[in-house]
Amino acid sequence: MRRRSPTSQSFDDSMEKGQGKNHHPRVCLLASLSGLFWFLLLYFHFVILGGNHVHDSPNLDPLSLNKQSIITPQSNPNPLNRATIRNAKVEMDNELVVKSKPLEKNVQQPVVRPVINDNSSRRDPESYSFMRALRTVENKSDPCGGRYIYVHDLPPRFNEDMLKECRTLSPWTNFCKFTANAGLGPQMENAEGVFSNTGWYATNQFAVDVIFGNRMKQYECLTNDSSLAAAIFVPFYAGFDIARYLWGYNVTTRDAASLDLVDWLQKRPEWNIMGGKDHFLVAGRITWDFRRLSDSDSDWGNKLLFLPAGRNMSMLVVESSPWNANDFGIPYPTYFHPAKDAEVFTWQDRMRKLERKWLFCFAGGPRPGNPKSIRGQIIDQCKESKACKLLKCGQSGESKCHSPSSIMNMFQSSLFCLQPQGDSYTRRSAFDAMLAGCIPVFFHPASAYTQYTWHLPKNYSAYSVFISENDVRKKNISIEEMLNQIPPEKVKEMREAVISMIPRLIYADPRSKLETLKDAFDVAVDAVINRVTRLRKDIIEDRKYDNYIEELSWKYSLLDEGQTELAAHEWDPFFEKPKDRSAESDNSSAEAAKNSWKNEQGQQ
Repeated sequence: MRRRSPTSQSFDDSMEKGQGKNHHPRVCLLASLSGLFWFLLLYFHFVILGGNHVHDSPNLDPLSLNKQSIITPQSNPNPLNRATIRNAKVEMDNELVVKSKPLEKNVQQPVVRPVINDNSSRRDPESYSFMRALRTVENKSDPCGGRYIYVHDLPPRFNEDMLKECRTLSPWTNFCKFTANAGLGPQMENAEGVFSNTGWYATNQFAVDVIFGNRMKQYECLTNDSSLAAAIFVPFYAGFDIARYLWGYNVTTRDAASLDLVDWLQKRPEWNIMGGKDHFLVAGRITWDFRRLSDSDSDWGNKLLFLPAGRNMSMLVVESSPWNANDFGIPYPTYFHPAKDAEVFTWQDRMRKLERKWLFCFAGGPRPGNPKSIRGQIIDQCKESKACKLLKCGQSGESKCHSPSSIMNMFQSSLFCLQPQGDSYTRRSAFDAMLAGCIPVFFHPASAYTQYTWHLPKNYSAYSVFISENDVRKKNISIEEMLNQIPPEKVKEMREAVISMIPRLIYADPRSKLETLKDAFDVAVDAVINRVTRLRKDIIEDRKYDNYIEELSWKYSLLDEGQTELAAHEWDPFFEKPKDRSAESDNSSAEAAKNSWKNEQGQQ
C-alpha cells in the first residue's frame, strides 16, 4: 500500500469528523489554499526551473577531436615511465600542432597537475569511436583484449619497394646483404666459439625498420578491424627512406616520401578518430635525421618529426631527443636474434659463468674534431692501465675493431665496458656490451638513462656506473680507481642485473616467436599501447595538464608514478640549451648525425 503524507492524512480526518454538518466557509478556504498551492508549484516548475534548464552536450563526430588540444601523460610500462605530459596550444590545420612553453632559467619548476572538468561539460563516453577498443580488455576470455594492433596497408612505395632497391640505401656499400633474413643480415659463423651456434647474424645497426616491421607480422594480436585496435601501426621504413637521400639531395627530395605518407594517412578514416595520436611508426636511425630546422638544402635530414602530423604520431627511434615529446628511444639491434626461449636461457647461463680477466675495456676511436669529446682521455687512461683492454678504431678502421667476434670476445672478458658518447649521445656498443654481460659505464645521462626508459630500469645504479664526463674532462679523475672502489659483491649483483635484462634488449628472429620471454619489440609495443590507452582515458575524462614544458621532457621521464612536481636535478647542466634559444644544441646534434654517417662510411 502506498504511504500517504502527513498533510493528506489530517485533511481526511477533518472531513470524517465534519460529516453531517454544514462547514461551507471552511471548505471554501481549504479549496482556495489548495488551488494557490498547485498554482505556485506549476509556476516554479515551468517558469523558474525551465529558464535554467541545462542541456546535455551534443554528440560530436569523430573529426571534432582534431579541433581539441589533447594533453596526455605517457605510458609507464613496468618498470619504466617516460611520463611525457603535454600542455599544448593548438594551431589548426586539420591536425594538432604541439607548441611547448619556453624554458626559463632561475624560475621555480612547474607542478604538473591534471585539471578535470565537471561532468556537466563532458561528452558522452559512448560517443567516442575508440570505446569499443577500450572495452576489449573487459573480455577476460579474449587473450588479446586491450592488445589488438591494426596495421595500415600502405602502398609498397613506403616499404617493400625500398627493399627491392636496397642498393640505394647506402652510398658506400651494397645494403642488400643487410636486408636478408628478414632484416637480420647474413648469418655469422662461430669459428672462434664467441657466439652460440644459432641465432647470430651480421645485423646492421640501422636495420630496425625492417626487423620491427617483420616482427609485427608475427604479432599474435593483429586485427583487420581498426575499431578494436589499442594502437595503429604505420609500416613506413622512415630510416631507409632518409638514408637514400642524406647526401647530395635537396630538401624537396628528402621530404617527398614523408609528405606523401602524411597525405595518405590523413585521408584514412582511422586517422580522423584521434588525429593520428593513436598511430606509431619506427625509424631505425637517430632522431636528428628527421629534425631539419630549415628548408635550406645545406641543413641535415628531413622534417618528418616537425610536420604537424609527425608531431601527433609516436615515432620509435634508436636515439630520441631529450627536448621533444614525440619520439621514444628503442634499443639498437645486436647480433643475437634467438628463435626460442631456450637459446636465450642458454646464453644467459654462459655469460654468468665466464671468467672476466679485464677490469674494464673500451672499443672506439678518438674524436679530435670535437673539443667536448672525452674519448681521447678514455683512450689514454686505458693505454696506461694494466687492467684495461682497448680496441682502438680509426677512420681507416682496424679489422678487429669492426669484427663482431673481436668486440664480443672483449666484452665477454671484461667486468665493465666504457660507453662514452659516440658521434651522437648513443652507441650500439652499449647493447652489445650488455648482451655480453658486461656492466656499462656511461658518462652522459642521454646515452641511456633518459633514452631507453621503456627498456631499462629507472634505478640505473643497479645495472650500470655513471661517471660524469665533466669529471673526466676537467678533473681528470681515474676511471680505474673509481671502478676498483665498487665492492666485489656489488659488482656481482650488477652483472646479474645486466644479464637478466638481456631478453628485453634484443630483437627475436622475426620469422619466429619467443614462447614466454618478451623481447625489445614486445616491450615497445606494450609501452605504445599503454600510452594510447591513457590518452584515450584522459580524453573521456576531459583531463588536461597545465604548465608542461616540452624542453624538459627528459626530466618528466624520471618522475615516479603519481609524481607531478619537477625539481632541480643533478643532470640539468647536461641538457641546458642556450638562453637565446638559438637552437645551437639542435645544430650540434645535426652535425653529430653527419659525423655518424662519415664514421659509418669508414666501417664499410
